[in-house]
Amino acid sequence: MIEKEIYLPSIDPIEFFGPNNLKFKLIISKFPKCKIVSRGNYIKVQGSEEDVSRLDDLLTLLFWHIEKYQTLTLQHLELILACEKEVKPSENRDDVLVYGPGGHRVVAKTPNQHKIVSASENNDMIFAIGPAGTGKTYTAVALAVRALKEKQIKRIILTRPAVEAGENLGFLPGDLKEKLDPYLQPLYDALMDMIPYEKLAEYIEKNVIEIAPLAFMRGRTLDKAFVILDEAQNATVAQMKMFLTRMGQNAKFIITGDASQIDLPKSQKSGLMHAVHILRNTPDIAIIELDEQDVIRHKLVRKIIAAYEKSENENSKN
Repeated sequence: MIEKEIYLPSIDPIEFFGPNNLKFKLIISKFPKCKIVSRGNYIKVQGSEEDVSRLDDLLTLLFWHIEKYQTLTLQHLELILACEKEVKPSENRDDVLVYGPGGHRVVAKTPNQHKIVSASENNDMIFAIGPAGTGKTYTAVALAVRALKEKQIKRIILTRPAVEAGENLGFLPGDLKEKLDPYLQPLYDALMDMIPYEKLAEYIEKNVIEIAPLAFMRGRTLDKAFVILDEAQNATVAQMKMFLTRMGQNAKFIITGDASQIDLPKSQKSGLMHAVHILRNTPDIAIIELDEQDVIRHKLVRKIIAAYEKSENENSKN
């Protein structure tokens, strides 16, 4: 006999349990040798290893069905239960990091994206470095949203240095938020792929998800949070040290950046490259390097990156 707690994701409980727990009772009836109890956001099950594994697979399939279609009719449930021994969740479903609006599946698509996911299971701090379009930030945001949904952390904090291609914030129109939003838009875009708009707005309003410039991190201790520093190549050495030392208890940090797109003045050293150099062999810190093979944007992006790298290599030889 084994015992397991199965987490109930953020789905409509009525769709899963049914009125007066009708659907849940039907599920329980298919596992007469198991003791199955619902407690809050968890389903606690006791039984043989085989039965517990079967139930876990079945619930994963039902949760996926509800997240994708936003409903689970009694007829669908009966059909799935009738075929339960033959129906297994797709192996690829294990790779799903999170389901977005309309059942959109967010998955790690390349070997190095998979390395980021694997590294997050064993390390509290990850540096993901690579060119544009390799999915560094997107994968990191997906891991953060998954951690929030599974209640591993209490909040998500997304931050970037407000440095871009020679532009000066003082010359941009609007108040501080309006000046900063264009710099943070890629983070909003990723979140909107993974969280329904109304829920995302609620999270931001309640500060469950915070999106802020790097300077706003100074003096804080970030506990029980999943923190992502994006575009970290544009952080100075002092800013990077400040950021990395904000790490509190039960926190996870992912730092992403592109060494080929440093917009700092030539007199300033990139804090990302400095940190990677001095922390490379530090336990519990993983460094994942992505390349053009990980580019998942338009096929031309990979060719453009390769062309620029070739040109830079030729110039360095001259």
